Amino acid sequence: MTSDWQRFFDARQCVSSRRGRGTGDDLELLAHDGPDGAYLTVWDVARDTERPVEGAYGDARNAVLSADGRAVLNLLDDNGSEMGHLWSLPVDGTPGTDLTPDLPPYTLRGIDVARTGARAVVSAVAEDGFTLWLIATDGTAPPRRLFHSTAEAWNSRISADRRWASVDTTDHNPGLRRFAATVLDTTADSPADTARTFSDGPEAPVRGIRFSPVTGDDRLLVSTERTGHQRPCVWSFTDGTRTDLDADHLDGDIVPLDWSDDASHVLLVHVDHGVHRVLEWEPGNGRLHAVDHPAGAFFEADIADAHPDYWASHYGADGLPRLLHQRFDLPLTVLRADRATGTVTPVRTPALRPAGVALTSYTVRSVDGTPVQLWAGRPPGTDGPAPTLLSVHGGPQLVTVDRYTPEAQAWLAEGFAYAAVNYRGSQTFGRRFREGFWHSIGDRELEDIEASVRWLVHEGIADPDRILISGASYGGYLSLLSLGRLPDLFAGALAFVPMADWSAAYADMNPALRSAWRAFFHAGPDDDPEAFRRASPITYVDQVRAPVWISTGTHDTRTPPRQVHLYAQALEKAGGDVTVEWFSGGHETSSRTAELADQQRMLDLAARAVRGEPWSEGPVTAPPAGAIGYA
Repeated sequence: MTSDWQRFFDARQCVSSRRGRGTGDDLELLAHDGPDGAYLTVWDVARDTERPVEGAYGDARNAVLSADGRAVLNLLDDNGSEMGHLWSLPVDGTPGTDLTPDLPPYTLRGIDVARTGARAVVSAVAEDGFTLWLIATDGTAPPRRLFHSTAEAWNSRISADRRWASVDTTDHNPGLRRFAATVLDTTADSPADTARTFSDGPEAPVRGIRFSPVTGDDRLLVSTERTGHQRPCVWSFTDGTRTDLDADHLDGDIVPLDWSDDASHVLLVHVDHGVHRVLEWEPGNGRLHAVDHPAGAFFEADIADAHPDYWASHYGADGLPRLLHQRFDLPLTVLRADRATGTVTPVRTPALRPAGVALTSYTVRSVDGTPVQLWAGRPPGTDGPAPTLLSVHGGPQLVTVDRYTPEAQAWLAEGFAYAAVNYRGSQTFGRRFREGFWHSIGDRELEDIEASVRWLVHEGIADPDRILISGASYGGYLSLLSLGRLPDLFAGALAFVPMADWSAAYADMNPALRSAWRAFFHAGPDDDPEAFRRASPITYVDQVRAPVWISTGTHDTRTPPRQVHLYAQALEKAGGDVTVEWFSGGHETSSRTAELADQQRMLDLAARAVRGEPWSEGPVTAPPAGAIGYA
């Protein structure tokens, strides 16, 4: 089949929009997907003008605007290693400033900017643990340590007037990722002595979302899970009172995203079996309103990065919801929801809108009866079984939402069915589901993958002999693990930056990831080597029957290169068909050009798998000199 699937990648241009938090102009920092890599622009919404951010500024996805809108704040690292320093980088491209020059390199796990006073807070993870720093974004003062712990502490927030800061902590629950929201007074001589912690007990996480935007309003919007599902709550931390949303009539998670500049409204998304419905809540009177909007996704959760969401809807300076809307077949559109008229109008539309295939949300039953959400779609003009690509998201505590996915459209355009499974470990399906993989890494996820494959075959969507599995990071790990433990299900695995050998990887990981995986395994590799061995794809290389292709980065500190090399060597020695391709960088593909090359490579390999041809083109090669773990 001949198609121009590349057009779907050309259409993915603006991938996120994050509002600046200053009190002046209504500015949005836009991240774009460009041929040579991601780039940033600043959008003045009122004037509808846009200017590029000049110079180098690291991972565009994590950047934020300073309060005055004149600089971008972001972590600069070594070739994507995610270990570095926070810099202030002027929008006009003039030389930037290292805001923490005297600190050792760290991983960023939270950043927020005060509306006034040129201050920000960052959650930084280094070898000595988890630290919340108060940063002068104009470089006029050294960083000040507000909080430190050896237990996980992520997701920093700062109040409008910069007096208060929050961090999500686990000191009450060491070794378990069930956070409590902790607020500190940044003006105190010893901020740690002023800590106020909001916990709903050892089993119910609480996470800080945003301080009230109103100066002097001592309230923090948080997400609680005492019902087993996310619910919004407004915590008055100076007097200890709370206001919870009463929404027992709604199943699933209700995720708080933002509140309006006058603190009268809170923007929520109700997620029911993966489907998003936008709501507004008025904490003052308890009213809950539905927002009329087209079907699609309005945020994408990621609790383990510099921001709780990759991208998220929020309020504009006019006090109305600014909805970031996507579908599998529709690039990012920014909508304005007018609550007075009940209308939604576009304020920024994609430049290109190629006709694609919308995917449908289905619920399948896993091996033990657990409901699992699956996105699936058939190639155009097909009503019978087709070769199929099953996509497995990374994380594990991420989620596949109904967002624009050019990779999905490319597979569909080339005659493949496409499906994406939200296995146990995924966000927005409740606490029990999200924690379902804990302490038995890989087991529940493979049950959900197997059930999804059986369902796709039973429904006549997938040809059982022509199903490939693919994913990045934890999704790449599950792809490799599936070939070893479910060898009869797949015709091949296409894995990006995968985990392949937990024990070998542990020593090369950045400190934030080591702590996370100690919590998920409930042990370190020296404490329970059998658990790490059992969870590792390298353990099952003798059972792999299908070909494997791996693309991985030389400076990746999440899924380091050395453990990938060890897996590939072991699989090759066992007689497996394996190809490893190295790229210079960290945990992310560097550019759209690279993405197009990867997609073409995967399509070519898939065609060979369908024809029963091998993938390997020679012996496995080691990563180049200078790669992580090969000093």
